[in-house]
Amino acid sequence: MSFRPDHELHRRRLSRNVGVGLTLAAFICLVFALTVVKVTRGEPMQAFDHVVRPELLKAPDQ
Repeated sequence: MSFRPDHELHRRRLSRNVGVGLTLAAFICLVFALTVVKVTRGEPMQAFDHVVRPELLKAPDQ
């Protein structure tokens, strides 16, 4: 039992799919690295939660 050789179209699709997969993996690694750096910097992270926070208000000029 022998298999027919791959058609040229399948080889092109495979190389294109590998390229897209590698690009997606690189993007995921970049987002992960940026997340790790942001979390390990130690600065307090504050989200927009619709509450007035005094530390973000400007000090009045005296």
